[in-house]
Parts: sequence; structure tokens; C-alpha cells
Amino acid sequence: MGMSEMVSTGALVLIGVILLVLLMQYLRLREIWTFVSGCRTATRWAKIREMENRELRRALRAERERVKELRGKLELS
Repeated sequence: MGMSEMVSTGALVLIGVILLVLLMQYLRLREIWTFVSGCRTATRWAKIREMENRELRRALRAERERVKELRGKLELS
């Protein structure tokens, strides 16, 4: 095996290692992207639930005030 063949073989091995590392990085980034997408979806649903809870609390507060008024009117009767 001559010197040029050893250099060529070494270069091919190095290219193979680089391709393997790139593949591993790609798979890891895909995993991270899936995780981030899941977090974005969960965050969106959390915001929706928070808005719904705010609306429900506001409606409950208004209903309690209405009940309080009706009880006051009932006591005056």
C-alpha cells in the first residue's frame, strides 16, 4: 500500500466520520425541534385556559354581585 493510497483511505475514513457526526447532529436537532414544538403547543393551550379561567372568574364575580343585590332586595321586601 503506497503513501497516496493511505492518504486516500484516511481521507475517506475522515469523511465517513464527519458524515456520521452530521447524522447524529441531525437526529439530535430533530429531537430538540420536536420537543420545542410540543412546548409551543402546550404554551398555547395554557394561554387559552388562562383566558378562559379569567372569563369564568369575571362571570362568577358578576354573578355573586347579582346574588348579593337580589338578597338585599329580598331583605327589604
